[in-house]
Amino acid sequence: MSSTGRIAGALLAAAMVMSAAACTADSSSGGEESASCVNRFTYQDRSYRDVANVDFTVGKKLGIATKPPCDDTGGQDKSEEPVTTETAYEVDGISPEVAIAIGATPEEAAVFAAYSGSELPPEVEKLLGGS
Repeated sequence: MSSTGRIAGALLAAAMVMSAAACTADSSSGGEESASCVNRFTYQDRSYRDVANVDFTVGKKLGIATKPPCDDTGGQDKSEEPVTTETAYEVDGISPEVAIAIGATPEEAAVFAAYSGSELPPEVEKLLGGS
């Protein structure tokens, strides 16, 4: 491989690393992580983050959940995306204080859990097949 090819490859790899790091949690603030581009919503003054691969049943409609804008530039880019909203639903068998389902329709809804630090609530762990 020519030196030009190696340099281009190195630049591409560096750009990919920087791009991936831009939307990850920032733990440098100490204490609890402050995530900038995490898929999260707020509902009734609680913050919820998405949980993948959960087997659940959607319950009744609760109301509207709000997705705050992503700030992955540390406030440098003043043209941040707007706040969006989705419908919040109960997750059968789990209190809405612990987890809710969010989506445009019940069929499209995904589970979002209210974490305590980085710990997934035990009720949601059970849906994942955990202890």
